[in-house]
Amino acid sequence: MNDLKRVFSFIKPFRKEFLAAVIFVMAETGFELVIPLLMADIIDTGIPSRDIRYILQLGIQMSILAVLSLVTGLLYARYAAKTAMGYGAAVREAEFAKIQSYSFSNLDHFSTSSLITRLTTDITVMQNALTGGLRPMIRGPFMLVMGIFLAFLMNRKLALVFIVCTPLLGIILALIVRKVAPLYSRQQNCMDHLNRVVQENITAIRAIKAFVRGEREEERFQEANETLMDTSRTTFHYAVLNVPSFQLTMYTSIVLILWFGGNFIQAGSMKVGELTGFLSYVMQIINSLMMISNVFLMLTRSLASARRICEVFDEKPALSSPEHPTGTIRDGSIDFDHVSFKYHQNAKEYTMRDISLHIPSGSTVGIIGGTGSSKSTLVQLIPRLYDVTEGSVRVGGSDVRECPLHQLRDQVAIVLQKNVLFSGTIRENLQWGNASASDEELWEACRMACAHEFVSSFPDGLDTMLEEGGGNLSGGQRQRLCIARTLLKKPKVLIFDDSTSAVDTATEGKIRQALLALPETTKLIIAQRITSVMHADQIIILEDGRIHALGDHPSLLASDPVYQEIYASQMKGGMEDGAN
Repeated sequence: MNDLKRVFSFIKPFRKEFLAAVIFVMAETGFELVIPLLMADIIDTGIPSRDIRYILQLGIQMSILAVLSLVTGLLYARYAAKTAMGYGAAVREAEFAKIQSYSFSNLDHFSTSSLITRLTTDITVMQNALTGGLRPMIRGPFMLVMGIFLAFLMNRKLALVFIVCTPLLGIILALIVRKVAPLYSRQQNCMDHLNRVVQENITAIRAIKAFVRGEREEERFQEANETLMDTSRTTFHYAVLNVPSFQLTMYTSIVLILWFGGNFIQAGSMKVGELTGFLSYVMQIINSLMMISNVFLMLTRSLASARRICEVFDEKPALSSPEHPTGTIRDGSIDFDHVSFKYHQNAKEYTMRDISLHIPSGSTVGIIGGTGSSKSTLVQLIPRLYDVTEGSVRVGGSDVRECPLHQLRDQVAIVLQKNVLFSGTIRENLQWGNASASDEELWEACRMACAHEFVSSFPDGLDTMLEEGGGNLSGGQRQRLCIARTLLKKPKVLIFDDSTSAVDTATEGKIRQALLALPETTKLIIAQRITSVMHADQIIILEDGRIHALGDHPSLLASDPVYQEIYASQMKGGMEDGAN
């Protein structure tokens, strides 16, 4: 219940609308409760005396009460909708903001599909609980208490029937809730799995079609869909048991009331109108109990969603800016001081071990090594995408953990291995690097990244619309736009994480020449091709998370067997193939 309390605390900014909704639903209920009293008076007084004027007078009063009930009901609906929609937007915004504060290690705890479900389906469940549950939550108990009070006021003996029925209904509801509660959590997990299958299918649709795996993907989707269907069917199978159970119990009580009431009428201790009015209250009490049972079931489902939402809020960001930052990025120098790193604190093995390295400001450094040698991990420690496990990383003489995160990441720009472009225009994508960049600056960045050739060939130039992920561009074009976007930041440290792998060697050479125009910027280049790093001031060879060798191209080619092997396989082998 604490999770529900926490999530529903987002209603506070809309408490005026919430209070208005509560007042109007109580007023609506009050108007409805008075109508049976007037109806009983018509039957017992107006009809026997044949007083048409009296009957019309009470009939008009009943009509006025019905209209007032309608008006207050509509006003309730208006303010309840404002409350629910505003509340849902507030929770969604807070949850999204929390996710933005996550580091990569935090995101490893949740799958993408699960986060999407928590941002959409789970919050929608909470919204529906508010829109569909506020009315019965207020109206049900109020109508139940007032209905029983007025029923006792009319006839105490008949009202005792409810004292017998109510505990029985409470036991039935408790058994249903106990059975259904864990099923709702399982249902949401099945929804996560279904979303993951859909996401993977859409993201990898080209690979699926290329490998003719469409039928297999359909089977995966069908399996996930049927699992969700079966879980939902089981959940609602038990959830809807409250309806027949309540109806059986309450209609049995109606039969008993009619039986005893008929005997009272024959004995002369009760009037027909009084029994008719009493039965009206019985129906209202039944409705109120049904409302309360539905509210309990709704809260049970909401509890599962609230727990999942709170898991996102409770996840503590692994990285955050220091409260009192002392570091400043004076230049582009980089120092690794006995750095060791592992992705999880409880991992037995370190991904990187005892890295010590000095990179002067303005130099160009190449980083090569086999797959899994921790090349990407090494450079991701510089802008604090991850924190070191042991040792320290300094940029511009300051420990990165002592620098404000936004300042550090403004000065350390990285072109990630996976190119990411967003739906929108080329201009909008480039302006991620500098929101205030002029067209001249945009074109200059494109020229340095060798992107101006294909951008200028588009009829709309910088205003060309990109599909999601830049799907209407080639891999090399996406890479060059990502490089241009990063250059617009004008950072002190520029990292290329294998970001020219889809670019031909001639274009890569042009980009490398253009980077010479940035003498004060430290450039780190991770590459698989030796031609991408052979002109660097120094080359780092990583092997199994350690520095195997360090030097420039001539010295490594003369002394290091690993570098010699890479050079021979790529350069000499390439020439032989070309000759053939």
